[in-house]
Amino acid sequence: MTTEKIILGIDPGTTIMGYGLIKVSGNQVSMIAMGVIDLRKYKDPYIKLGKIFQRVSGIIDAYLPDELAIEAPFFGKNVQSMLKLGRAQGVAISAAISRDIPITEYAPLKIKMAITGQGQASKEQVANMLQRLLNLKDEEMSSFKDATDALGAAYCHFLQIGRPTSDASYHGWKDFINKNKERVK
Repeated sequence: MTTEKIILGIDPGTTIMGYGLIKVSGNQVSMIAMGVIDLRKYKDPYIKLGKIFQRVSGIIDAYLPDELAIEAPFFGKNVQSMLKLGRAQGVAISAAISRDIPITEYAPLKIKMAITGQGQASKEQVANMLQRLLNLKDEEMSSFKDATDALGAAYCHFLQIGRPTSDASYHGWKDFINKNKERVK
């Protein structure tokens, strides 16, 4: 018996937030939808956060995803930008939590590596590979790379289903530090 699963991918942003949905039937994957939540017309950051919650909740209600894959904010030099991005991500996560949807977070490097095999791939390379993997026509592709990045998060999650996220298991921070002395300074 083939079970179907819908995965919602989100690329968080405070100006443009991307989303992409895929349907998984066994090993078959197809795109359901992708697009962006355009927040450029809103100046107030709290209004933007409210709109993110409303729109993500609306997408969830419309497509009924089984799981959410969200891109983690990457560490940048601008702390204010990081905080804004983290808030946007948190609000999108809250929308999923309010609907009891399991959430998995992926680093941008992990998503790029899963899609292209190269962690330093450009947004264009990710979009081109997704177009090939999902057999998408040119007119189905979004001009916003935020949308294809979100689709990439969903596809990355599909590739991870049933695979352990790590070979190691940890029982708290002390255990992690003891098992990773070379990584912890």
